[in-house]
Amino acid sequence: QVQLVESGGGLVQPGGSLRLSCAASGPIFSINVMGWYRQAPGKERELVATITTGTNYADSVKGRFTISRDNAKNTVYLQMNSLKPEDTAVYYCNVRLRSHYSNNYRDYWGQGTQVTVSS
Repeated sequence: QVQLVESGGGLVQPGGSLRLSCAASGPIFSINVMGWYRQAPGKERELVATITTGTNYADSVKGRFTISRDNAKNTVYLQMNSLKPEDTAVYYCNVRLRSHYSNNYRDYWGQGTQVTVSS
């Protein structure tokens, strides 16, 4: 089946950087949207960034985060710079894709990776 595997989270000081990766594998026919969401304790999950042929960012991360994708590797990345304590959250990748066993696109989610920004 289709799987999404995330990596790259961790603990970083304010002002630091991290790079998240999310690789999709399995019987993938076509990928449409790839993106990142995050959920802080006590808060709802929110959009961070998405990428198709263009990119879309939450206002809170514009100018600090960069989303990119490698279509040959079915992988999406999130480069996070100038990190702030309020960026602390579990980050989830999201991929909208069509498998070889379906005519429809559906959303798949990664397992989540913790990002903690603290001194």
